[in-house]
Amino acid sequence: MSAIKQRRVPTNGIELNIAEQGEGPLVIMIHGFPESWYSWRHQLTALAAAGYHAVAPDMRGYGQSDKPPEIEAYNQVEVTKDIIGLITSLGYQTAVVIGHDWGAPTAWSCALNYPKEVTAVAALSVPFTARAPRPPLDMLREIYQGKFFYQLYFQQPGIAEAEFEKDVYSALSKFLYMASGEVDLSRIPERAEDSDLLTGVPEFSQLPAWLTEADLQFYVEQFERSGFRGPLNYYRNFNLTWELTAGAPKTITQPAMFAAGEKDAVIAFMSNAVQSMPDHVTDLRINRIIPKVGHWVQQEAAKEINDILLEFLATCGS
Repeated sequence: MSAIKQRRVPTNGIELNIAEQGEGPLVIMIHGFPESWYSWRHQLTALAAAGYHAVAPDMRGYGQSDKPPEIEAYNQVEVTKDIIGLITSLGYQTAVVIGHDWGAPTAWSCALNYPKEVTAVAALSVPFTARAPRPPLDMLREIYQGKFFYQLYFQQPGIAEAEFEKDVYSALSKFLYMASGEVDLSRIPERAEDSDLLTGVPEFSQLPAWLTEADLQFYVEQFERSGFRGPLNYYRNFNLTWELTAGAPKTITQPAMFAAGEKDAVIAFMSNAVQSMPDHVTDLRINRIIPKVGHWVQQEAAKEINDILLEFLATCGS
């Protein structure tokens, strides 16, 4: 870890903290919720050793990056511009962009809207989806009417923040554990729409092997300083992003890859998108499901993901 260095870099009118390692072609790795650059710790070292300049930012609202106060500042059009701006700020004309969780739609957006700057794209856990026919929040409210769904629970400012920030250690450990491959989500009972997020989440006697106490403490310290408002604001911009992307392209032509854990609930939730992805991503060179792994795939299966990413990058000539 000593070879990973951090600094703040200007982009799109703000500054992002980045972790970086290595020299060579630029590869930018975008994290999701509730994480930080640290979720790519295993990939930074592997890609640097293979001859790449590996960069993982704290996304806006996270860690040591800037945290605009307005909810609207976290729409995907602006977040995408943050990543594209990093390319030139770091002295490059092009980059390969990789994303996980919320970072995946941002990576797809970078490739979709900036094909000259993004030469290849990889996504973990969240497949590509073309722009929805109707505002996404409206559709979710119809689907989950009378039922609890975490993305709808996150909509009202202040409520989810209070739950997470009451005990950051407990909240993060439960959230990370709940979405990992160790938990059988089918055993968690369906809840009413007025439930909170973490009540009823299974308890665990020890941390899973992929998440050490030091790892968890790193995340806890980051969120105790930064809070959860910025990270949760990403979920509050579904409809605004939809409005801002009218007329956006629907096809990604760059070399692309997708990988996810077999036990990732997102794969079940978005199964239709996984199946239809080759219709919209025309050069999908790798499309792989990793057995017995949950949502935090690049941490739960670090070696497998490193191997897949390096295999993909080799096909791109980067």
